[in-house]
Amino acid sequence: MQNWTDSVAFITGGARGLGLGIARALAKRGVSLALADVDAPALQRSGEELKQVTEVRTYRLDVRDRAAFAEVADEAERALGPVGLLFNNAGIAPYSAIDELSYEKWDLTLAINLTGVVNGVQTFLPRMLERRTGHIVNTASGAGLVAGPNVLYTTTKFAVVGLSESLSAAVAEHGIDVSVICPGPVATDIIANTGSLDAGVAMRDDLVPSVEAFLKSGTSIDEAGEMVVTAMEAGKPWISTGYDMRPYLEQRTAALLNSLA
Repeated sequence: MQNWTDSVAFITGGARGLGLGIARALAKRGVSLALADVDAPALQRSGEELKQVTEVRTYRLDVRDRAAFAEVADEAERALGPVGLLFNNAGIAPYSAIDELSYEKWDLTLAINLTGVVNGVQTFLPRMLERRTGHIVNTASGAGLVAGPNVLYTTTKFAVVGLSESLSAAVAEHGIDVSVICPGPVATDIIANTGSLDAGVAMRDDLVPSVEAFLKSGTSIDEAGEMVVTAMEAGKPWISTGYDMRPYLEQRTAALLNSLA
């Protein structure tokens, strides 16, 4: 069982949603927090809340900006000490009808949901390799384990799962752990947040109520955050937030095995 008291965590998308739930769970364990997010008001609110529990620094960061990522990483480590826990959690839930896909929609989705994770890994991994310690946690989705019809979203989440599994194998001998979060529904505002980008990837208005209701029916951000940190403490490489995906995983696994016959 891992104990991270006095450790430092860097969390992208850390001011709201699952990232905030993870931050709260870590704060209770005595972990210092560097919260990075594009939402400045949310950063202020979350920073003020969590400063009542642990040491916190907040940074406005677009995970697509590699130079800014490096600058913020340096600032965080100067203020709090070496980052030992990295959470590449920032992401969007894009939507596009299949006949309305465009290069612009692909580029935006890949840049945030996949390259944003790569940027976090590449910013902090050399530091962790030098120290021979660290834990990298990437947020994917249940849609990264079983494909759904939302092609933009599913593509990036499958990629994050593959990245995490391969990275885990590559860094194990260097004293670094890697986990990937593949949650089912979590009660976040990701649909509204994605829509606020005004980038052509917002969910259709007629679909929003049912999808938001589905998310709200799931795990709260605090419950999910506790599940994530508890699973990390137990050394789990895959982290879920319930049993929602189990029947779909069983079906997919059976179909894959049958295809080998």
